[in-house]
Amino acid sequence: MKNKVILDVKNLTKKYGNKKVVKGINFQVKAGEIFGILGPNGAGKTTTLEMIESMRTIDDGQVSLDGIDVAKKPEDVKQIIGVQLQSSAFMDNLNLTEQLNMFSSFYGRRQKPHKLLKDVQLDNKAKAMVNTLSGGQKQRFSIATALVNTPKVLFLDEPTTGLDPQARRNLWDLIKTIRGKGITVVLTTHYMEEAEVLCDRVAIMDAGKIIALDSPKNLVKQLLSRGFKKKQHVEQADLEDVFIDLTGKELRE
Repeated sequence: MKNKVILDVKNLTKKYGNKKVVKGINFQVKAGEIFGILGPNGAGKTTTLEMIESMRTIDDGQVSLDGIDVAKKPEDVKQIIGVQLQSSAFMDNLNLTEQLNMFSSFYGRRQKPHKLLKDVQLDNKAKAMVNTLSGGQKQRFSIATALVNTPKVLFLDEPTTGLDPQARRNLWDLIKTIRGKGITVVLTTHYMEEAEVLCDRVAIMDAGKIIALDSPKNLVKQLLSRGFKKKQHVEQADLEDVFIDLTGKELRE
């Protein structure tokens, strides 16, 4: 449903001892959005995601995901979300098809591994082991495992860190395709270009607080309206464009 709020975060707080690392933040995510959480290291981004995903206890505040209270019904929440972590661990002795079957069994689902692999452009790797995959392939496979339960919301924590330009742009296309299937996407990233390309709205966090929340375009407009200026030097292309043009857009397997 258009404009339906699928994620509602109210006064979300996390502390360790006397130190608050997430300080009573509030935001909403609409169904079908790609919503970004940006911020420097230590801002509280990953901790925020882990509380929303019911992977870390909520010290104060409330999170509602598709009408489910995360603190009260964590198992119900886990049935409707997909999570791709910064670093995912997989079984060394199972191929990709076998691993997807295993992950599907955790949810009591019967998925078609070949279709999931095809969706992330890994159908030709169905019998491969994870340790033979490139960095970009591992990230795409990690997303495939996060999709086995057909989630309503997919959480991606810095999904393109360490990827080459082709793999990064391919993953952007994959994320857009996932959103096109009606899945809401919440992601963290350190790449501002990535946030501008993908996100409908972004929340900027610093020191455990949300200090700005709007569309990337509106945030830029607000900055300019405050009198911000920088030296104008417009290039028609940059080095990444050169790299992609010379080496091609296709993935290197």
